[in-house]
Formats: sequence, structure tokens, C-alpha cells
Amino acid sequence: MTTTKIWDAIVVGGGPAGATAAHQLAQRGLDVMLIERDGRIKPCGGAVPPRLIKDFEIPDALIVDKAIAARMVSPKEVKVDMVINGGYVGMVDREQFDEFLRERAVASGAQRRSGLFKKISRSADGVAGVEFLANGEVETAFTRCVVGADGANSQVAAQEVRGSDRGKFVFAYHEIIKCTPEISQRFTHPNGSIGARCDVIYDGRVSPDFYGWVFPHGDTMSVGTGSADKGYSLKAATARLRTMAGLENAETIRREGAPIPLKPLPRWDNGKDVVLAGDAAGVVAPASGEGIYYAMYGGQIAADAAAAFLKSGNPKALKQARQLFMRKHGMVFRVLGIMQYYWYATDKRREHFVSICKDKDVQQLTFESYMNKELVRKKPMAHVRIFFKDLAHLLGLARA
Repeated sequence: MTTTKIWDAIVVGGGPAGATAAHQLAQRGLDVMLIERDGRIKPCGGAVPPRLIKDFEIPDALIVDKAIAARMVSPKEVKVDMVINGGYVGMVDREQFDEFLRERAVASGAQRRSGLFKKISRSADGVAGVEFLANGEVETAFTRCVVGADGANSQVAAQEVRGSDRGKFVFAYHEIIKCTPEISQRFTHPNGSIGARCDVIYDGRVSPDFYGWVFPHGDTMSVGTGSADKGYSLKAATARLRTMAGLENAETIRREGAPIPLKPLPRWDNGKDVVLAGDAAGVVAPASGEGIYYAMYGGQIAADAAAAFLKSGNPKALKQARQLFMRKHGMVFRVLGIMQYYWYATDKRREHFVSICKDKDVQQLTFESYMNKELVRKKPMAHVRIFFKDLAHLLGLARA
């Protein structure tokens, strides 16, 4: 057995999933190292539901804006305002938000290292050696368990988890722009509350198979789009979106792009000592592209699975992360996947989709499910009404 220090767990990746996993494991009194790659901010609208704010004790100071309405915009520029009654969508700046989560992990006892993951090797006694590049030199840290939370192009997953090449992706790009008082005034809730509206644009000029967005971030805005078509120019589409939204002359602060997974991987562990979390596991919701809540929840349950493995020594404990996630959210992901496949396929269908969003039952159930992260089952007649309205649109019996 090597005499080098052996960490209980090494978490690769310092985004919401990895930082949450490190925080949860360190709180248990385990020796945890968090390896993060410097200087990377994921392109993200920054929307977080009240359930996340409550469950993960996010301080109010990190909520840079509160959206209380979403404006759905169709290809024919039909605008449908979906008002959130009695709630809100919190907006965060990912640069500040992610750093808070990493610092919280450190405050709980995790050791933070800046580095680029290279590979996992194993000693004769089976201890995992995590190799990473830091300050131009390759270092190796030894551990009993690895949490792979290194994003959509996870190298931990590629090297260690069978089936990791079966992911489905949308490529996202956004531009963070300066939000002047004049711009804020134009993005208002229907009741006149300044800066309290998110715009979601369903238009083939913006994306052939996804959507574009304009999300408020307090003093800034996120304007972007996504597509699974690798040949589609997201930068050109974002420029069109900015022109359509009257934001072409706004000051650009930064630009970011990255793949976003839209399908949970078939397996999240290697059957030995590795478990995945967040984008590395493929847990961004189809259709909506929402990932922060699912990343943090995934980090939490990956930490639970890792702790159970460390206590029992049984690698089967690592499987519980995916099992629990799919039991709790699998149906939502399947429904959203079907919705994206059908409704986002053509502008004609997008027109019908936005029209469906006018329905008050649709609005209420959508926001209740989003804010609470559970399918609403207590209103069966509302579901029945929505089913028949959807059917009318599918059969072309309803006007868009």
C-alpha cells in the first residue's frame, strides 16, 4: 500500500454539481479534494427555481434579478406572457454563483486545487490516482473514490464509464451584454415591474431545433441560442436575435459557448470507484435546457452514493445516484424530450406551441412543476383539458 496521502474522495469539476458534491462530502467529515479548471464560465441563462434556492440555502445576495413573467415569442412574433402568480424565477450570474458554491465547499473542509484533469491510473492495490495538470506540471493525487463533474465533454466519463459516448447534445452560445436603464425598461413584466421578464424565442431564424433567450441578470443580460446542428452558426443566430430584440447596439461584456447534454447517460458509474454528476451525467432538461437545479441535485445524490460506497466498500452503492435521479425526474426528462422532438421541429409547430402557452391551465401547471421540480398530479381535470387542447393542435383543428 502506498504511503502517500489517500483522499476519501476527489471531485473533478468545480461547477454547481462538483462544488455541491464536494460540499456535501466535506460536511460528512471526509477528506475531499476539489479540482477545478480555471477561467471557464458556462453559457447559461442563469435561471434557478425557488426549490433550488430553498433546498441549497442560496443567499439572497446571489439572486441578481427576479423574473415574474416569461414572454414566449413565435415565428410570426405572436407574444404570449406567462405570468408567475405568487412566485418568481431567480436569476444568477454564473461567475459569482459558481464561485460561491466552490468557496462554500472549502468552508466545509474541502481542499481546492486549480488544475486540468488528465487521466485516472490505478496502483497495484487498486487505489485510484487522479492525474491533473497544475502550473505546467502533472501532479497525481490518490483517492478511494472519484466524482466526475467535469462537464458535458467529461474526460472522467470518457475514460471510466461505459456508454458515455451515447450522449445527446445541444450546442449553446450566449453573449452577456450591459443592461442600461433604457433596456431594462423595455423588458418588463406586463404589470410594469422593471427587469422582471424573461423572453423565450421559438423561431427558425434563431434556432432550427431549440430556442433563443433574453434573460435579465440585473446590470447585465444573457442573450443566446442553441442547436444540435453542428453546422448552424450560433454567433450569426445570436446576432439576428439581438437585432430582433433591439439589442444590436448594446455593449457586449463577454461571449461563451459550450455543448449542453439533453439526455441522461445510461450509466453513471464504472462499477469500481467512479460516479458522475451534473453535465457529465447528462442531466440538463430537454426542451427547457434547464441544468443548474439538476446539476446541484445530481451533485448531492452523487455525494450520497459516494459516501455509501466509502462506508460499505461495495461499488454497487454508486449505482444509487442514477437510480434515485431517474426515479425522481426521469418522467419529466422523457416528456420534455418528446416535446422538444415534436414541437421544435418546424416553425409551423412552434407557432402552435406558443399558442398552447396562452392556456391558463398550461401556464399554471408549467410554473408549478418548474418551481417545485415535481409533476403536478393534484389537478387531474386540468391535465385532461390540456390533453385535448394539445390533441386539437396536433390534428390541426386549432388555430395557432
